[in-house]
Amino acid sequence: MFRRSWKTKMTASERGRGLVFFALYLLVFPYLNAWAQRVISGDGEPLVAEANVLYYALLFTLSLLLFWSFLKKDFEELVSWLPENLFGVVTGLLLAGGLRLLAVSLPFPVPDPIAAQYAAEYGAAPVPTLVLVLLLIPLVEEVLFRGLVFGNLRGYSRVLAYLVCVPLYALAQVWRYALDFSDPRYLLLAVLYLPMSAALTWCYDNGGSVWSGVALHGGLNAIILFTT
Repeated sequence: MFRRSWKTKMTASERGRGLVFFALYLLVFPYLNAWAQRVISGDGEPLVAEANVLYYALLFTLSLLLFWSFLKKDFEELVSWLPENLFGVVTGLLLAGGLRLLAVSLPFPVPDPIAAQYAAEYGAAPVPTLVLVLLLIPLVEEVLFRGLVFGNLRGYSRVLAYLVCVPLYALAQVWRYALDFSDPRYLLLAVLYLPMSAALTWCYDNGGSVWSGVALHGGLNAIILFTT
């Protein structure tokens, strides 16, 4: 079950702003966030959960400002194609969540730092962490990976859009750890995020609204958080 037609609702100016924002999100902002945490904490214990909530709250606000027109149109698409969007969320949650539970049983050479970080932050600050993993991260990443990358490629080629977006998101979750720890084995953890990436991409393709992807993303993050 797919929507009968596809046309991105992102304007040319939003695409231009989005590409700059996307590059900064991947290559610059994470290191600025880490530097700011070190400066603020000084010799004390860093408040990682609170700092990450503030960091993603700023990115969340930027996403709303940069993509307001797109998000508004996508909400209208959510309402217009509600059955397709609900079907995508429920199906993606069941399939990707199940595959995630199976994938974590594989003998990876290194632990998943994202799952460990979520668990540690939830133990230290439960409410801020829930806001982070259920709302802030999902909206920022869905706008960029699905709305910007997949949505714009989808108008040219559905196959190309999947081939680019699915592995790109999975690798984006782990590549920085491979660099930070100088250990390429962390790239293997992308396998853990391929089902999630495929489900989120398919959910957007099926319903045409990034808001259903935000809901599914939050649900899959909850599975990562509470099954670690």
